[in-house]
Amino acid sequence: MITYRHFNSLLPFVFLLACTGLPPAVEHAPAVQLDYEQVNRSPDQYQGSPVRWGGVIIDVENDEDSSLIQVVFHPLDFSGRPQLEKTGHGRFVIKSAEFLDPAVYAKDKEITVAGTLAGNIERTVGKRLIHVPLIIASALYLWPTDYYDSRQYGPYPYYGYPGYAPIYRGGFYGLYFRW
Repeated sequence: MITYRHFNSLLPFVFLLACTGLPPAVEHAPAVQLDYEQVNRSPDQYQGSPVRWGGVIIDVENDEDSSLIQVVFHPLDFSGRPQLEKTGHGRFVIKSAEFLDPAVYAKDKEITVAGTLAGNIERTVGKRLIHVPLIIASALYLWPTDYYDSRQYGPYPYYGYPGYAPIYRGGFYGLYFRW
């Protein structure tokens, strides 16, 4: 029999699970974890497979009826955001039926896409012609640039640590040590 004491001990975990997850734009899209190298080696084998990939935008091209976004692939973290600290594995192209403004989908912005693999597409890099995976997008999420990462700065609020005074820089020890 579950008592209220057991229920109350599980309640924080339920709230934590509710707070984690993917952004709404790519949250409910079907996804299969396919490795980029596998897909790049044999794209015909995975054609039509649903994927959720992400990375950094390189270029945006707009045609009359669609837009193509060229992206450097980075693996996604638990929240669906590209892990830029890990090296990029290669390029892939996102095809969207919507018009995507190059000013909004600018170079060096992070993006996550959910869609289906549609084989390869030819791209020119310098003077070399390469074949990269093509994803037909069902959902796109452009990550905001003012992203707060608690792993870098510690928990909010910053001023909760002893000796920190917002009037002068450096907190307890100061900008330079005065010993």
